[in-house]
Amino acid sequence: MDRHFVTEAVMLAIYGQLLVPRRPVEYILPYSTVLELYDLTASKDPIMNQAEEDYYVKQKIKELIEFFEEPFNRKKIERALTVPWKKSPTLLVDDNVSLVVVNAIENAEYGEQFDPIETDLILTAIRTHSPILTDQIPFVERVIEAEIPVQLFDIDDFEFALEEDSIHQL
Repeated sequence: MDRHFVTEAVMLAIYGQLLVPRRPVEYILPYSTVLELYDLTASKDPIMNQAEEDYYVKQKIKELIEFFEEPFNRKKIERALTVPWKKSPTLLVDDNVSLVVVNAIENAEYGEQFDPIETDLILTAIRTHSPILTDQIPFVERVIEAEIPVQLFDIDDFEFALEEDSIHQL
């Protein structure tokens, strides 16, 4: 049985362990997080603290963009962009990893407390009944404080999140 997690596309570039899980995983990516990859490559601001790590992550982001731009994958993503909240057909990375892109529509439901990408993550998690996988501790704290009904896992707890009994639908 596949595990499903809502996450940002950049997390797949930063955290290589997400692409080599010990069991099948499907990552659900709001389209806004895919677009964010282009912004990150265009920006002169570092993503990582160390220059060597920053270069490596930016290379991985470029590879991920290339994956999304492959004609077959691009066509699948474009299909999802025709209707709000439509999911793309599955994009296979390998035998254990697949991606689904969701045409999430940020509606400012959570006001100024969350930025548009965070809101897309929350709304996608609620709609898909899937936990959010993130490395953003302040985001996690704000979700808990706002009592939003989503399950969250820190990326450091990824192995725990894969355990069969750790995922409960809300």
